[in-house]
Amino acid sequence: MNIKHSKYKNTGLLFELLVRQITSDTLSGKDSKATGILKKYFVKTELGREYKLYESLSKYKHITEGKAETVIITLIESSKDLNRGALKRQKYNLINEIQKYYNLEEFFKTKLPNYKAYASLYTLIEVYNSENLSNPDQIISNKIALLEHLSSKQVQKQKVEDDLMTEFQSYDKDLRILTYKVMLEKFNGKYADLNDNQKSVLREFINSVDSTPKLREFYNSKIEEIKLHLTELTSKVANKATKIKLQEIKNIITPLDKVSKIGNDDLVNLLQYYELLEELTKIHG
Repeated sequence: MNIKHSKYKNTGLLFELLVRQITSDTLSGKDSKATGILKKYFVKTELGREYKLYESLSKYKHITEGKAETVIITLIESSKDLNRGALKRQKYNLINEIQKYYNLEEFFKTKLPNYKAYASLYTLIEVYNSENLSNPDQIISNKIALLEHLSSKQVQKQKVEDDLMTEFQSYDKDLRILTYKVMLEKFNGKYADLNDNQKSVLREFINSVDSTPKLREFYNSKIEEIKLHLTELTSKVANKATKIKLQEIKNIITPLDKVSKIGNDDLVNLLQYYELLEELTKIHG
């Protein structure tokens, strides 16, 4: 499930836009209604407490990737202490009051430099405070955006995926079993067109997510099995050029050593190897 970002509910954006509105009104010589709104909704309120989380994104800049991860984790954990019901009511009332004095379309037109970071933090806060199963890709992309914002450098997607895997492994057994069940149900629907060997590989990768040695052993056993089948099928191929190519493929298919970590590329490789075997079997029996 994807969490949709809403600028109308993003506390960081709402605060920054009110400050911009006050500045605009003041420069125009107007009595700014935004000043009263800001004080009413952000002083000693849940909205004010939540805004402190967004404000932290401006306090920590050009820090190391490790420190940036600590900042993100702390902000997410702190968000769990907020009163979600009170926040919902205050945001609803805040938008209604802004609408009394300003055109909402014009009010939200202002471009903010921290928009992407605020949107990412909003999404993560909503994800981690929701009871629904969330899309891992959405979590990864938003964490990457925040890491890049805080450290001002590109972040490798694999690093974030590994962190999420570590977090998943910390769940208690019952929660992992439930998650496996949901993943398997989605997997069975999404990958219905895969052959039996490919489905077997995917299931093992899901169920062995917290057992790297077991998964590596499974991977190596499948590699040996694939090489054996390739040898048998190569003997049935008449075309010399095709035989050479198959022999080259067999040579580059090697098991992992005892310290190697299983990654997404290894999963893709196994699926492709089985796809190749299926095609060869269809052609050469």
